[in-house]
Amino acid sequence: MRKILLTLFLLAVVCARPAAALDAAAVAKLATGEGDEKTNAIAALIAEGDPRALVILEALGAGELQTAGNRVFIVKDGKATDAITGANIASIPPGAEDVVVNNRLRGVVQAALAAASLMSADRSMRLAAAKELAAGADPAVLPLVTKAFEKETDPEVRSLLAQMTATAQLKSGAPEERIAAIRTLAKSQSGNTRTILASVLETEKDDVVKAELQRSLREIDGRLAWHQRAGLAFAGISLGSILLLAALGLAITYGLMGVINMAHGELIMIGAYTTYAVQNLFRGYAPGAFDWYLAAAVPAAFCVSAIVGMVLERGVIRWLYGRPLETLLATWGISLMLIQGMRTLFGAQNVQVVNPAFMSGGIEVFSDIVLPWNRIVIIVFAFAVLAAMWLMLERTRLGLFVRGVTQNRAMASCVGVPTTRVDTWAFGLGSGIAGLAGCALSQIGNVGPDLGQSYIVDSFLVVVFGGVGQLAGTVYAALILGLTNKLLESWSGAVIAKIAVLVFIIIFIQLRPQGMFALRGRAVEAG
Repeated sequence: MRKILLTLFLLAVVCARPAAALDAAAVAKLATGEGDEKTNAIAALIAEGDPRALVILEALGAGELQTAGNRVFIVKDGKATDAITGANIASIPPGAEDVVVNNRLRGVVQAALAAASLMSADRSMRLAAAKELAAGADPAVLPLVTKAFEKETDPEVRSLLAQMTATAQLKSGAPEERIAAIRTLAKSQSGNTRTILASVLETEKDDVVKAELQRSLREIDGRLAWHQRAGLAFAGISLGSILLLAALGLAITYGLMGVINMAHGELIMIGAYTTYAVQNLFRGYAPGAFDWYLAAAVPAAFCVSAIVGMVLERGVIRWLYGRPLETLLATWGISLMLIQGMRTLFGAQNVQVVNPAFMSGGIEVFSDIVLPWNRIVIIVFAFAVLAAMWLMLERTRLGLFVRGVTQNRAMASCVGVPTTRVDTWAFGLGSGIAGLAGCALSQIGNVGPDLGQSYIVDSFLVVVFGGVGQLAGTVYAALILGLTNKLLESWSGAVIAKIAVLVFIIIFIQLRPQGMFALRGRAVEAG
């Protein structure tokens, strides 16, 4: 009975007349009638084509409709209006009662509103209505969907309407129509398609239809598996880009200079807190330009971390070159001081850095795969930093000096290279890149005093695995470890994946101590 009534009111929508006077009798039945009478009243109101009918139905679904005698009111925020005329009511009449709406009637109201929206001139309303109806398509909606499909010009809405038509035919059509509907649904990218076909398979009696269902489910499973692989690949590249950013600075301070800097993670943390501070400055003094705070935060994070790194090199590390154990202990102590300093300045609790508007949301490449904009931007940013670093090392005077000191410090000094100053600038460069990593990390998680501790071990793993002093090795190592980590996580969980990666690195270094790529550097010369 419900399907018949629902079909009637949906057909009323399809055949709706131009706007006419609102049917007072239908409004009264909506408030005082029984279940089927209310359903018929909904159909009549939708057929009127009067915008006030939609207002009344929305009020009914929201529980804002009241009745007193023969009058019906919409009561919202303590104000009452006459449902038929729309006139304001000075006070709600005594004895007014709420119109009772059960779950069944609420579902009919929602379907009616969505169905009416399919005929809207607004593309966003039609798309939202199509998505809502597609989630639970019923054979009763088929006449309306067919009519809407004939008029629709937007490809995305048409695709949803075609899916709804196939879903409706799947539940009530002849075997030939159902097989055609199954094939249509098998090509759909919607995540609900598999669920729909699997539920039909459980009750299907026709062997031919059942065989088509099973074939289509295998096709969908294969497509979903590729979607999952694509999602894992993106997650791996995303993690790899983060590891690359975190390890690039260490590739200079440890790879090229041979300094075991245990405070590298805290330089990342300083970059993240600098981003937080710049965000607060924009929020307080330039709220209208808030979405552009990253344009100031990126150079600020680089400069602050670079200055801290150069002070660290001039004050402590320059006296410890060639003494790795002392350098390790000294920088570990400095890392504890920096952590406590951040706790004193910003507190022990994590702070939040808000994404700019252009980094919010994501791209829906498949129905079950969404690529977040903040991750995409970080991937691009990581490779932009890599390109800038390569250009600096290969095309600038400072880069020439750094390479010369790395390959042969004594000879570089003999030809006039200021080796002590180069050490400071190189360490500042590596520290500044660590600050850029902190700026990027602030966009995907909260910022806290212990932020750097999460990346220091991974950064050393990337540099050692790729080859000490070799930037290309750092890139390959970061991407390989990122992809491997995410692949293992999908099989065994995050903890087991981390342990497996660590065991792999230990075995690999035992077999190939120089890493994937080998390059002569100061550490080699000292050995």
